[in-house]
Amino acid sequence: MQLPWWWELGDPCAWTGQCRGTRRMSPATTGTFLLTVYTIFSKVHSDRNVYPSAGVLFVHVLEREYFKGEFPPYPKPGEISNDPITFNTNLMGYPDRPGWLRYIQRTPYSDGVLYGSPTAENVGKPTVIEITAYNRRTFETARHNLIINIMSAEDFPLPYQAEFFIKNMNVEEMLASEVLGDFLGAVKNVWQPERLNAINITSALDRGGRVPLPINDMKEGVYVMVGADVPFSSCLREVENPQNQLRCSQEMEPVITCDKKFRTQFYIDWCKISLVDKTKQVSTYHEVIRGEGILPDGGEYKPPSDSLKSRDYYTDFLITLAVPSAVALVLFLILAYIMCCRREGVIQLVHHSAIQKSTKELRDMSKNREIAWPLSTLPVFHPVTGEIIPPLHTDNYESTNMPLMQTQQNLPHQTQIPQQQTTGKWYP
Repeated sequence: MQLPWWWELGDPCAWTGQCRGTRRMSPATTGTFLLTVYTIFSKVHSDRNVYPSAGVLFVHVLEREYFKGEFPPYPKPGEISNDPITFNTNLMGYPDRPGWLRYIQRTPYSDGVLYGSPTAENVGKPTVIEITAYNRRTFETARHNLIINIMSAEDFPLPYQAEFFIKNMNVEEMLASEVLGDFLGAVKNVWQPERLNAINITSALDRGGRVPLPINDMKEGVYVMVGADVPFSSCLREVENPQNQLRCSQEMEPVITCDKKFRTQFYIDWCKISLVDKTKQVSTYHEVIRGEGILPDGGEYKPPSDSLKSRDYYTDFLITLAVPSAVALVLFLILAYIMCCRREGVIQLVHHSAIQKSTKELRDMSKNREIAWPLSTLPVFHPVTGEIIPPLHTDNYESTNMPLMQTQQNLPHQTQIPQQQTTGKWYP
């Protein structure tokens, strides 16, 4: 039975050709094997090993069903459990994943996906990814390890690479094996290569794209890079002609003859297609010629030796505190002398005391004079009631406590004279 070409893209043996075996398993046999392996892993909690190839897209799905049996109460066979589960992935001993590996999970009720394109630098080095599952209902956790054994590819990298921008897809939708297989099938019909691989998939949000509005089923968009071993077809190069470049500059769709082969399922923005020919790339390395503006090479940094003599900072500490303290003390003494010893108010207080003393002596002298009181101080009759009004003074008052000029006081039967206010109103 001959398998379809896209099945081989998902088979590590087809990628590398390094599997030990003389017979390829059929899809049914492979499905049975995966089911058996899944059952063994879910019971013995052992690490899972995967064998991706460098430069070829790697996709690993973190299935919620795989981890549901890890959380108590353990569901019985046939029992449906729909607890929200999220995943946290990181490189063992580090807080994050390797730079080439990405992770996405839309909601706690969907599966998580690890994807990326392994690099040739990690070939032969097992990469251990710690996967921690969180049950958001019971707050239970389960941990498994994913061991990624990156294998080298004979034709890495593929010389001809094309990157497509698909507008009507999200990254998790494009990572599905059926959807990715359909897209690679359409590319193969247009390109006609002998070998075609998906190299990488990137969300448009990682390229600076904007989050779409939640209307009309809008998608984020995804960049898909594929590689082949034959030059680009004439259809793919149509976007490079001047007419299509002009239409792209005017934000119009270019005319591509093979667009109908993708339009049934994938809406491709042909203005954003990128064609890279590795065979024609010239090395951009240039020897550095030292001249003005470039610092001379000072060699390696040599830290100071441990034999340095210790320095006593006690004297510096005292000087640092003593000098400001002395200056502050001098300023304080100067200010105290000015405020306490050179006050002009002292003379004014002495002068005021002399005046008060003289005033008291005059009042004592006036009290001892035996003369008749002025008529203004004798009793008078009130013009209205006819009552006798007592004088303004008494014989037993202390004259020294009276002011030199007496203020007018309202007597009990004195007639009040209306006074005019500044506002123009009269008040009694």
